[in-house]
Amino acid sequence: MKRVFTSLMAVAISMSILSPAAFAREQDNGMKLAEQSSSAILIERDTGTVLFEKNSDEKLPPASMTKVMTMILIMEALNKEKITLKDKVRASEYAASMGGSQIFLEAGEVMAVEDLLKGVALASGNDASVALGEHIAGTNAAFVKMMNEKAKDLGLKNTHFENATGLPAENHYSTARDMALMAKELLKYEQITKYTGKYEDYLRENTDKKFWLVNTNKLVKFYPGVDGLKTGYTHEAKYCLTATAEKNDMRVIAVVMGAPTTKARNTQISQMLDYAFANYATEQIYERNQIIDEVPVQKGVTKTVHLATSETVSVLMKKGDEKLKLETEIKVKKNLNTPIKKGDVLGTLVVKNNGKAVMNTPLVASEKVPAASLWGMFKRTVGHFSQTP
Repeated sequence: MKRVFTSLMAVAISMSILSPAAFAREQDNGMKLAEQSSSAILIERDTGTVLFEKNSDEKLPPASMTKVMTMILIMEALNKEKITLKDKVRASEYAASMGGSQIFLEAGEVMAVEDLLKGVALASGNDASVALGEHIAGTNAAFVKMMNEKAKDLGLKNTHFENATGLPAENHYSTARDMALMAKELLKYEQITKYTGKYEDYLRENTDKKFWLVNTNKLVKFYPGVDGLKTGYTHEAKYCLTATAEKNDMRVIAVVMGAPTTKARNTQISQMLDYAFANYATEQIYERNQIIDEVPVQKGVTKTVHLATSETVSVLMKKGDEKLKLETEIKVKKNLNTPIKKGDVLGTLVVKNNGKAVMNTPLVASEKVPAASLWGMFKRTVGHFSQTP
């Protein structure tokens, strides 16, 4: 099956789409960004296009930026309803023993998932990270295994985790590029910025152990549009930050690793964000989870399934003077058989500008379609013949 949307969008916009080669040429034109860092990268979130990079594939200790992956698995578990925000988590002795940044859990203390998530997102709590990991996977080791499996699923070739916290450990590393891709994945869960974008909050309210949380990412307060994601620091890693900001419906992700001070880290991130918003913009075509077609399925309890976007679909443009002529083409897998799970990839959406493909994105099932029983198929067949003239 192959379907084509004839939604010729005839979008009159004073911008032009740049090819990857054009972006690469711009990066070679002596842009002075992230000069005080070991590595860095700047990408546009929806398309994943790299706007700037410096040593972006160099393996380095990510420190607490590790918790971006920890939060991916937390949000994934919430999305799949494996856990809920109201679930009560009992802190183990191991979780409570974590050093470094923490929310000072005591062994046996019970705290809601949502409060622990605040502890991870704002205060970079190592104890909160381990407690949530144990709640999701059963043991800390099993959760770390999940982290590495997820990294593999995301195609991260230069990342390996030894823990859920980012505390120094041999063979624990990542890269600026991989951190940006992790951030892109985490931002699919739009509610995450409710936590990472908050500057302060409290835990254990209405008790004598009330605990003030202050976001370790000060840019959420001092740079308009920044609402995440995660800082990091160890003596070995130096100062790191994976940041995201949204302006005029464009969201970008900036990563720096190995900056000498917090000031240098924040300044470099700010300069990267300034560069992105001054030179680029996006045109959104579809929102994430937007239903865009209905296609037939075989032997299901329903005869059709709705196709939805798996992510926000946008086109990245360089500010210029060329008008766009966009169209979308839907390619659906042949002979869709049940059972189908919600989120199963069933096809591809191709976006074209002036007839040339500029991006591809997966299309997924917006609902589950169980296989029909034999009795259900029999009734459907009888009904079909009874309606045949």
